[in-house]
Amino acid sequence: MSTTTNAPTTSVSVSGLQPPALDELDPEERLSRAEIETLQLERLQQTVAHAYEHVPLYTRKFDEAGVHPRDIRSLADVARLPFTTKADLRETYPFGMFAVPMSEVARIHASSGTTGRPTVVGYTKGDLERWASLVARSLRASGIRAGMKVHNAYGYGLFTGGLGAHAGIEALGATVIPMSGGQTARQVQLIMDFEPDAILCTPSYLLTIADAMAEQGIDPRSTSLKVAVLGAEPWTNEMRHELEQRLGLDALDIYGLSEVMGPGVGNECLETKDGPHLWEDHFLPEIIDGDTGAVLADGEMGELVFTSLTKEAFPVIRYRTRDLTRLLPGTARPGMRRMEKITGRNDDMIILRGVNLFPTQIEELVLGIEQLTPHFVLELTKEGRMDALTVRIERHPDLSVETCEAAAVVLAQRIKVHVGSTVVVQLEEPGALPRSEGKYKRVYDLRNG
Repeated sequence: MSTTTNAPTTSVSVSGLQPPALDELDPEERLSRAEIETLQLERLQQTVAHAYEHVPLYTRKFDEAGVHPRDIRSLADVARLPFTTKADLRETYPFGMFAVPMSEVARIHASSGTTGRPTVVGYTKGDLERWASLVARSLRASGIRAGMKVHNAYGYGLFTGGLGAHAGIEALGATVIPMSGGQTARQVQLIMDFEPDAILCTPSYLLTIADAMAEQGIDPRSTSLKVAVLGAEPWTNEMRHELEQRLGLDALDIYGLSEVMGPGVGNECLETKDGPHLWEDHFLPEIIDGDTGAVLADGEMGELVFTSLTKEAFPVIRYRTRDLTRLLPGTARPGMRRMEKITGRNDDMIILRGVNLFPTQIEELVLGIEQLTPHFVLELTKEGRMDALTVRIERHPDLSVETCEAAAVVLAQRIKVHVGSTVVVQLEEPGALPRSEGKYKRVYDLRNG
């Protein structure tokens, strides 16, 4: 997998927004690395004891592993604890992972459950307050300030994105416009009428909104939007450049997942845009070898694992996220490590004739060819005993078919060179492929009918 996409950069604000001053940061954001690690150990010991005492699954798994909370004497001792997986959450469905009585659970969220039982998470009132404060911290790191108007196009409901972002906007002192996802024409109307300073959504949906503006004769760069805080799906720095140039705003990455909290586990900082800084006062990250489970050193690529440090209702111990990244030293927040932008997941990986391929690798190459649009999907099929991959991509509406066909040939050649696989690139008419209204589905596996 290419790592050139994630090379650290010195940010220049597209919109002229200014990052927060030192005295605007939370006290924890100003801690040294040593101070962060001291705080982490104290909170880790409390969390491990809380989980062991109140969650039967953790009691059983710790006992089977021969480890007790009193054995955690250093941060390195976290490696002695067993992993938590999505299968564990489904095994304990619906409320078996809760560490407090139901009378103390203020809110419940859940995943879509499209591939089995949904994963269910709970929050105490204190959990919700901490979550809102971390989202507020994330938005402030993106350049958003109290008094700004924020258009929230993350989906509301059991998905953590909409309500999590909503609470953080309010905690920051900004004005929330709770649009939710979908209804793209309505999104455009409200952006033009309400003149928000910022938008929160997935990167693919922001592209859909920009397309809808152009179709209505609106220049996407003419809106009031100054910053977009984007998450819930992997996206590349090439996509960042595309969105920033097309809409004339700053695009920053917010990271989170419902099992760990929701949005706001980490966020890029406006002054660097070099991958999300993780809010390590509340979460302990690790990188492991996805095959062996061995802990890898900072700077090595592997699977991201999280242990929560302050969650009451739903503590998670060494949760395997399946996200692939590496941990790097802090820059804009020196005491807290950052992670390379997520551009792939273990379960997103396509193995094509022995070659590992991620959708973001194709995105990186597509966005490097100006004659092609960013609208593409990947279709996996069988040709005899061999797997085959077709890249269906829309041609540029303002260019000739011949020009776009030539660009498609170039794309196929670049995929062969940079990824190492031969694929078919199939040119589609403008508007032929589905548009994102939230998380975008890139891969369609047609091998089993």
